Amino acid sequence: MEKAELSGKDAVVPMVYITGDVHGDYSRFTSSGARKLKKGDTLIVCGDFGFIWDGGHKEQKLLKKLGSLPYTVAFLDGRHENYQLLAEYPVSEWNGGRVQVIAGSLVHLMRGEIYDLEGESYFVFGGGESADHEFRTEGVGWWEEEMPSAQEMVSGVDHLEERDCRVDYILTHEPSGKASGYLGALRTRLNGVSVYLDRVEENVSFKRWYFGCLHLDKTISSRHQAVFRDVVAVHGHERRGKR
Repeated sequence: MEKAELSGKDAVVPMVYITGDVHGDYSRFTSSGARKLKKGDTLIVCGDFGFIWDGGHKEQKLLKKLGSLPYTVAFLDGRHENYQLLAEYPVSEWNGGRVQVIAGSLVHLMRGEIYDLEGESYFVFGGGESADHEFRTEGVGWWEEEMPSAQEMVSGVDHLEERDCRVDYILTHEPSGKASGYLGALRTRLNGVSVYLDRVEENVSFKRWYFGCLHLDKTISSRHQAVFRDVVAVHGHERRGKR
């Protein structure tokens, strides 16, 4: 983890930011929200990253460009990823959990892992279940690996129990069933992932939960927040200030 950079008398404290599905759209990284990120910051994308899709030359150039940004880009997988290509990237350790290093400082956050960033802990669980998968072609527009395995779910519970079921933040692609219940007309259908996430919510102490699949920027409850285009600074941090 990089140390804070000194600027005059004040220290620039690295920040963690959250955003939602980018679906391979590089303009999201040139938006006004993304431009406020500084060297040493981390931007986490809550699923449907979409830049690993066809493996072509243009795509590889974009991945290298993302990996060379002054801040770290870390993403959860969602319901629209090419899991066959994603599986080819090497696994290593990063801030306490396993990641796949894509290029430079661009990393994939793996399901069920817990990461320690700027003194706070983040439980991450990507993946989901597409409601329209029967209309998409397997291996072309849909991969069964979007649905988390039983092993990944058990691993997530094990990692949480190692932390006495206490983390600062939970980041997922899909909402828990409880969060979905707050949405009323916008409610997503329950599936195996949301049922698993309900179990997590019932048993884990956390400050705030961010998820990205709804393409919505909305505070759902005092502890649940849907993210999409907004670039949200994680609560509890301040950009400028003395340590």
